[in-house]
Amino acid sequence: MTTALGIPLSVLDVVPVFEDGSATAALRDTVTLAPRVEALGYLRFWVAEHHNTPSLATSAPGILAGRLAAATSTLRVGSGGVLLPNHAPLVVAEQFGTLEALHPGRVDLGLGRAPGTDPFTARALRRSSHGEDFLAQIEELDGYFAPADPADGIVAVPAADGRPQLWMLGSSPASAEAAAQLGLPYAFAHQIAPHASAAALARYREAFRPSPYLDRPRTLISVLTTVADSDEAARAAAAPYLLGKIQMRTRPRFDAFPTPRAAADHPWSPGELRFLDDLVAPQLIGSPHTVRTGLAALVRRTGADEVMALTVVHGQDERLRSFELLAEAAADVPAATAQDASARR
Repeated sequence: MTTALGIPLSVLDVVPVFEDGSATAALRDTVTLAPRVEALGYLRFWVAEHHNTPSLATSAPGILAGRLAAATSTLRVGSGGVLLPNHAPLVVAEQFGTLEALHPGRVDLGLGRAPGTDPFTARALRRSSHGEDFLAQIEELDGYFAPADPADGIVAVPAADGRPQLWMLGSSPASAEAAAQLGLPYAFAHQIAPHASAAALARYREAFRPSPYLDRPRTLISVLTTVADSDEAARAAAAPYLLGKIQMRTRPRFDAFPTPRAAADHPWSPGELRFLDDLVAPQLIGSPHTVRTGLAALVRRTGADEVMALTVVHGQDERLRSFELLAEAAADVPAATAQDASARR
């Protein structure tokens, strides 16, 4: 979304499953949500990849992205991201080449290197325990999208007929370096490593090498975001997800995020409250005024060209309302300028 002052907004969805819901219902809610944020003017809608994680129904981002594309008409859709070491690059090229053929000019292929699961499931996905050359995998994948006469005779049908927009995903300076080396746009996970975001994006800009697909640096930053009428209401709406983050660490098995009632009734310990404060402070959780102020500061500090909201709240209406309020708040936030980015080098 380009607001009155130019800051684009997008959505990152992990398809959360709550205790009173199901993975099936969560997937259907995501499909229903996409055209509604499209109507608000959001630019893109990405879905994550997780495996053997009952609380997150995003094990097949390519399939889900196709359904989202079919439910919308202008929204860019894609992966945030495909975790490439879990897959053969040829298969990913075939899947996203098919999406690009069916929805030309609207498909993003965000690429990450984490397993997105536990070590046992990673092995079941045939992920090598010795590690792979991630950059070589990306270059192999990218080659399937370039019209050519392959020497080995392998063709990714119909990938050679159209190319989705490739993005490198990451949460560290190492991923920033990799994106810069390949000349790819870079998406930084601020919700994972908020204290590294400014340095990573600055390093990406400094090391960027133009490529046939991108002549200058391009960045987005994904942020945990919940907007409500007041700071207290926003914190309450985010509480089930925040409590879930604690339970993921403390329970031997975590299958779903708690309901708002369970979160409201939870006896928060001093340690849990400190954890919450540390988690929430760098993110965008609060009233429109609080989020507007935080968003403007984040864009100034990082120079991000786009902001992608990860909004995990219970209830479809509440989630849509958060996106509505975010769009209104962002209308008063100026986009980063080339001069700003140069000053941060």
